[in-house]
Amino acid sequence: MQKYIFSFTLTLVIINVFGQFQKDSLAIVQLLEKDGATWRMGDAKGNAECWHIGSNSRNMVSFADGRSFDRNASAMLKPPTGLFGGSGFSIHSNYKMSIGGNTAWVSHDEVSIDSNGKETLSREVRLLEKFAGNWKLVGQSAHFYNPEKPKSDTTSFIQTVDITNGRIETVLSINKHFEAPNWHPDNYLILNSKGKIYTLDLVSKKLKELNTGFAIACNNDHGISPDKKWLAISNTDKSVPSPTGFKSEVYILPISGGEPRKVTTEGLSYWHGWSADGKTLAYCAKRNDNFDIYTIDVNGGKEKRLTTAEGLDDGPDYSSDGKYIYFNSYRTGHMQIWRMLADGSNPEQLTIDENSNWFAHPSPDNKWIVYISYTSDEKQAHLFGKQVKLRLMNTETKAIKDITPVFFGGQGTINVPSWSADSKKLAFVSYSVK
Repeated sequence: MQKYIFSFTLTLVIINVFGQFQKDSLAIVQLLEKDGATWRMGDAKGNAECWHIGSNSRNMVSFADGRSFDRNASAMLKPPTGLFGGSGFSIHSNYKMSIGGNTAWVSHDEVSIDSNGKETLSREVRLLEKFAGNWKLVGQSAHFYNPEKPKSDTTSFIQTVDITNGRIETVLSINKHFEAPNWHPDNYLILNSKGKIYTLDLVSKKLKELNTGFAIACNNDHGISPDKKWLAISNTDKSVPSPTGFKSEVYILPISGGEPRKVTTEGLSYWHGWSADGKTLAYCAKRNDNFDIYTIDVNGGKEKRLTTAEGLDDGPDYSSDGKYIYFNSYRTGHMQIWRMLADGSNPEQLTIDENSNWFAHPSPDNKWIVYISYTSDEKQAHLFGKQVKLRLMNTETKAIKDITPVFFGGQGTINVPSWSADSKKLAFVSYSVK
């Protein structure tokens, strides 16, 4: 009996120790993520909260060109001008850690991407101590190095942001150009790359090409039906005569893949929204030398023009109750976010600022819209390779806040609906270039 009691007690001890290690590990990773995010965003107060500076706290850095420095980590509380608040993201990987009581060390790799898309690579060792139950950084050593020559000029960082706490997670970084994630409730993303459509499992992180039949020139305007059974795509048919040399049409196909069925009969047409009842598609189309918003029955037929203003109207996305269509418009001479009733009546301007605002996507619970803001006036263009940020608007109060720092992105970042089903997270893509 005593042997069994000892064995049971030992098992409980092992479970408790392992459970505490998991708890501490998660707290440390979240602290390091906060340290990186607040540094990039220029949040001095938030960054200082990550540190406990003592007389022996050190900040040691070496560079690929041979330079190095060793100084007291108190400089982290008052960071030098030019190194702090550079926007962009810092992405950590390959965590290794040792935790003993109230002390820990952690090593990890870091990729920092500034708002111009430039990467900086480092391998870092962090020293931590626990004060009053909270982990704090007490020292660090960072070693910067030059990367190997990449196979592609563009790296895509497929990411999610939690609007409840601001945490940004990098699901996958890949040396290839991916765009426009949709989030399926079965926990995978749908994206496009070089004309093909792919799925990305959020657990296994595995990419898989989706069968789209003859449609092998798909662009970044695609999305999931309300019943999650169908996928709308915008595919370029280069065999059809067109003044621009190509003709994009809207198609639908089964969500699991298959042969597409054409819905629109005229180009240029780019899908952007699906009505709540699943019966109507909304899209941006060029007719008579002007881009406007149109709708069409999912089975095809005659299209209906909803906007007539001069200048580009783009990115129509339905609210989940079917009442509104959100879109971006240049009708005032500056690209801003608007909404109108689903029949095209009563247009209402929602943003008035110096940014060029594009692609408003209402959350499934209708409490929020997210959109991408170019920090420069891009007129009627939404180019790749610009300084952008994601912003969140409360649909009731119209209050707006940033949910990312400024980063390198634009075309392909968030062209289409990308909310999680619970309205808590969004998927997007940021980039670096060589």
